[in-house]
Amino acid sequence: MHGIDLNQVLYLKSVGYKKKTEGIESMNRKTNCLKSSFKNFLWLTFGLLFSSFAFAEKSKYNMTEGVTEFSKIAYDLHMIVLWICVVIGVLVFGAMIYSMFAHRKSKGVEPAQFSHSTTAEIIWTVIPIVILIIIAFPSTTALIKMEAPTDADGENIVMDMTIKVTGFQWKWKYNYLDEGISFLSTLKADSNAARQANPTVDLYEVENYLLDVDNPLVIPVDTNIRILLTADDVIHSWWVPAFGWKRDAIPGFVNEAWTNVKKVGTYRGQCAELCGKDHGFMPIVVEVLSKEDYANWVKEQKGEQKVAEVKNNSEWSQVDLMATGKTVYDSQCAACHQTTGQGMPPAFPALDGSAVVNGPVDEQIKTVVFGKQGTAMAAFGGILSESDIAAAITYTRNAWGNTAKDAAQPQDVKRIKNS
Repeated sequence: MHGIDLNQVLYLKSVGYKKKTEGIESMNRKTNCLKSSFKNFLWLTFGLLFSSFAFAEKSKYNMTEGVTEFSKIAYDLHMIVLWICVVIGVLVFGAMIYSMFAHRKSKGVEPAQFSHSTTAEIIWTVIPIVILIIIAFPSTTALIKMEAPTDADGENIVMDMTIKVTGFQWKWKYNYLDEGISFLSTLKADSNAARQANPTVDLYEVENYLLDVDNPLVIPVDTNIRILLTADDVIHSWWVPAFGWKRDAIPGFVNEAWTNVKKVGTYRGQCAELCGKDHGFMPIVVEVLSKEDYANWVKEQKGEQKVAEVKNNSEWSQVDLMATGKTVYDSQCAACHQTTGQGMPPAFPALDGSAVVNGPVDEQIKTVVFGKQGTAMAAFGGILSESDIAAAITYTRNAWGNTAKDAAQPQDVKRIKNS
């Protein structure tokens, strides 16, 4: 057996102890460095959060403030909830990261042994309740103001004008009850042409594709406006995000809302209810004008209404009927029956070669005026004027391969409506 050198053993032990000590010191240095880095990371995170939310109002990633009192209340509530979520997120994830780092196994930390903590259970029950109570105050205030509008003194707000909004598949009708003005608002022709199965317009060349209409709703700025909503066929929902609310338009029921827009401009929205096949092609556009410009617009509309009354009592030439009829058909009928008249059977039958279109003119007028029960054919008698209906019928009876080759006059439509 070889002899054992005691000095060599002691030397090796001292070297091993030294290396172990150096390893512990190195690990401690790394631990302190990581702790410092973690603290710096937390400060940086808070700094970035505060600096980013300082510019939240102008950020395209944040909710917009809108242009009404309701939208401002909704925006403030959104920011309150967002900050609460940020604080909760930082505290929860910060505690998780710190716990995983400071109590890791490599440090020799022994896990605590316990079944529950009454104090912790009380805390995580009470805090959410307090948060919900805080959120409830501005939420309830907003709902009360929407349902029972009052001013700063608690007095009921007097409405300056009333507009009735009626939803149809897939268009809106606006009636200014105080002014005697009414018109249809439909997807603009270029958007409608671009969205067809065989488009004749490049959608990339259409400005505000699927978000523009032929006749926008026009209202004055800084005016209390009552809005009455209903529908003629299915449930629709009138929604302009910048106004801060939306309301369902329900057949046989009148819903009510009100607004006061504080800023002149153009605001866009959409039907927010899944109302059928062409739900995505039912936009809303609201133009808010100065009170002077609005007064001028009302004068123009009343002049156009008088012209429409004259047209409804006049006899039209075939040429005028065809020209106007194509415009009316493309804006009001082509969405279902297509610009080619081929339709989309079975829901929307073809008009090219149709027995109804090529049959007696009075029967086609009845179908258009009163609709067809049990089908998707709407009753256009309360939607379009007599002259527009006559023109559209004349166009379909003379277009494509149809052989009727006759005409309908506004007086014919009026006779059928009053029969």
